[in-house]
Amino acid sequence: MWVKARALARAAVSGLMMTVTGCATYHPLPLTHHAELASNLSALNRQVPAVAHSDQPLNIDVGHPLDIAEVGLLAVLNDPDLRSEWGDMGVAQAGLLQATLLPNPSATLAYGALLGGPGSAPSFAASLSQDIASLITYRSRVRAAQSHVAEVNSTLLWQEWQVAQKARLLALDIYYGDQSLSLTGRELRLISDEVRQAQAATAANNLALPALAPLLSAKASTEQSFATLNLVQIKQWQSLNALLALEPDVRFVIAEPDLPPSPSPLEPLIARLPQQRPDLVALQLGYRSSESNLRAAILGQFPAFVLGGNWGSDTTGVRSAGPTVTFDLPIFNRNQGKISEAEATRLLLHEQYVARLDSAVGTARGVAAQEHALLGYLPQARQAAEAAEKLAHTARDAYAQGNIDQRSLTDYETTALQRALEMVDLERSIGEDKVALSVELAFGLPMTRIVPPNE
Repeated sequence: MWVKARALARAAVSGLMMTVTGCATYHPLPLTHHAELASNLSALNRQVPAVAHSDQPLNIDVGHPLDIAEVGLLAVLNDPDLRSEWGDMGVAQAGLLQATLLPNPSATLAYGALLGGPGSAPSFAASLSQDIASLITYRSRVRAAQSHVAEVNSTLLWQEWQVAQKARLLALDIYYGDQSLSLTGRELRLISDEVRQAQAATAANNLALPALAPLLSAKASTEQSFATLNLVQIKQWQSLNALLALEPDVRFVIAEPDLPPSPSPLEPLIARLPQQRPDLVALQLGYRSSESNLRAAILGQFPAFVLGGNWGSDTTGVRSAGPTVTFDLPIFNRNQGKISEAEATRLLLHEQYVARLDSAVGTARGVAAQEHALLGYLPQARQAAEAAEKLAHTARDAYAQGNIDQRSLTDYETTALQRALEMVDLERSIGEDKVALSVELAFGLPMTRIVPPNE
């Protein structure tokens, strides 16, 4: 009997060692205590991964003025907030792994030493059991986890699109902001020159003092406009640099935006939004996951059921073996709570998807209508700007010949600058609508995630 006891002990120790050797081990992951902002564009991650195996990675050349599409890609590759993407995906994949794992069988070993009485040997007992109920919900749980992984992937792709859109809009606004600053600076110099001449004329008693007041007011207004534009420009640069993980004072040249015409007709593109827009796809996958969770909850009404077998010998040497069955009696808990929770979650995701789809369609049509209206204003605004510039040119010739005074020339030139500013604002608004519509209609951006893995 002691031989059996030693064999039983060796089996238990061997099983424990096999369990321990298969366990994961701890590895520290220390936090950094300093910022990792780049001091120039060359220090950024500039390689766009290949989508297909046959493709080559794309390296963004930062040695020339960047167009807004390149700025958007750089933001996706370097935005600090997107660095957590791989962590989010890792958590979802870990959930899938957990869903695919079956519960471990339970083993019981018992030994009773004979201390007295009529027996002639120590007692032994062994049993092995497996939870059967978890097998019933296995497929539903795995399908739910798979849908959740795909949902997370689509959600992360939509986050990349949002970052790219924000970066492209900032780059576009900065480009047109520079033009507005240049035009407003020219206007301020013109008015300042006129103010100086008027002040000199007033000091020489050649001009009445009240005539100076409108000029000073115009100068103050233009100075305020220039200061406001400059402050907005600084804030936009800081926002863009934050997306690119650059130092706040880094500046680079942005190329003139060259946005293609918005696609038309509009309705076929709107009809395919549920299959194209990552946020809508993510909501559909989330709904699919909730459907699987509901099925698993309904199947979970099946009471806990454990099937196994046991073997044992008592102190008289009598040996016995047989099956064992353990199950719950579904009297108080029939999984009603989880079923109710799963049904409510499915309804919530259903309504969220419908609301998001309605919002996407409405926003796309609204942006398209706004762009169409702005494009209708563009020829008229361009003609007005060209006409004002021609008048300013004529006024300069007339002033050179002494036919008009300085104030009249300044008025003509200021009007031309104002018309040019109107053109800049109109082109900026059209560009913003084109960028927004490209995201709303799900075209012009990578259809797969491009955030590089954390190193």
